Amino acid sequence: MWERILTVLRKEFRSVLRDPRMRLIVFGLPIIQTLIFGYAVTLDVRHVRMAVVDRDQTPASRDLISRFTGSSCFDAVAFTQSPRKAARLIDAADVSAVLQIDAGFERTLEGGRIATAQLIVDGSDSNTARFIVNYAAQISAKANNDYLVDRVLRLNGHIVPVGSVDLEPRTWFNADLETRNYYVPGVIAMLVMLVTLMLTSMAIVREKEVGTIEQIMVTPIRPVEFILGKCAPFAVIGFIDVALVAGIGLFWFDIPFRGSFPLLMLGTALFLLGTLGVGLFISTVSQTQQQAMMTTFFFFFPAMLFSGFIFPIANMPVFFQALSLADPLRYMLVIVRGVFLKGVGTDIIWPQLAALLGIGVAVMGFAVSRFHKTLG
Repeated sequence: MWERILTVLRKEFRSVLRDPRMRLIVFGLPIIQTLIFGYAVTLDVRHVRMAVVDRDQTPASRDLISRFTGSSCFDAVAFTQSPRKAARLIDAADVSAVLQIDAGFERTLEGGRIATAQLIVDGSDSNTARFIVNYAAQISAKANNDYLVDRVLRLNGHIVPVGSVDLEPRTWFNADLETRNYYVPGVIAMLVMLVTLMLTSMAIVREKEVGTIEQIMVTPIRPVEFILGKCAPFAVIGFIDVALVAGIGLFWFDIPFRGSFPLLMLGTALFLLGTLGVGLFISTVSQTQQQAMMTTFFFFFPAMLFSGFIFPIANMPVFFQALSLADPLRYMLVIVRGVFLKGVGTDIIWPQLAALLGIGVAVMGFAVSRFHKTLG
């Protein structure tokens, strides 16, 4: 039995490694995707291009402008006295925000009244606009507090103790709030799913296309041995890709790794049980490699969307939250991020491990039974 399985395994390894396109999928795709997510995909909003319309031209207005430009969040790239010209800058996407201070700003402040300034934000990118508004609210809140303290001191003519609240936030697991620390570990799960789905479904369908699967079935090899021989190389490739992406994350992007590597491999093994099963099922419903490729992406993209990789699951409608419970990528993301960033153990992530085991056994069992019927 094992001799026949090893024969199929060696054949599959040779087939994958001698095909330049397969080598690109196996080794090139993980590297490229990791670099893309590490460098290009970020939700951190910094150095927002801002235009300034200062129609007051007083120390108070200049102080407010300096509070914006003194942070790392805003860069003043244009100064104008015309609101219409500032609006054109937003229309042309040359700036993302306009800070407008009307005449009388300082006089209103000195009179003890509420002085207003307007921040116009380009809301076509809702995510960026939300961050800009939050940053501006923090800057204005700090300015209000400073103005209040200054006014109390001036009214009393001497130093007066003014009470305040000093909130010191502390961020665990990702102290600098770097987006790549969140996304790069998630790339491991996403790439393992994509690569194993594509390789498993296309490899078996390729046997159908060239007509060799009938020749294999008339040999003494049993269907179970054939399946093991076909799937085992892609499981090995999955583990290699995990190690490859993890190495890039650790040594290139300095992603923290606080957990256990064997635990990460255990989660990967349970995850592979499900992805290989899905790939085997796709091979039973596809007659050509093109069909297998299209079916793979038809499954992969919804799985990625429902997993919480990009959009929080808690923000989804209840129906889709329930649907995501059948998505193995959802549980693998919790495992890989927990191991990388939090250093959790099996006492914390055992529900995710159990869910992956249940999904993997169910999917693989169904795929194997259907594969038997297809061959029959």
